[in-house]
Amino acid sequence: MSEAMVEQIRQRLTRALAPTELEIVDEGHLHAGHAGEGKGHFHVRIVSAAFAGLLPIRRHRLVYAALDGLMDNGIHALSIDATSK
Repeated sequence: MSEAMVEQIRQRLTRALAPTELEIVDEGHLHAGHAGEGKGHFHVRIVSAAFAGLLPIRRHRLVYAALDGLMDNGIHALSIDATSK
């Protein structure tokens, strides 16, 4: 499941934000025993020109918008590092 989810995240972010760099890390193993039972925890590091001039909260909103529908269906927690360069 998590490899499929990583690929879905990759496809959506690539389509929406055309990143020059994109790294998606499944961090579920760090959260075993927590809500979500260690599944659906991801870290995204993304660099995109779409973020130029935007405050971090706006960058995060763009990422969440691209992942709409996955946040309640496969992604339990998401940490984001979004920059324009």
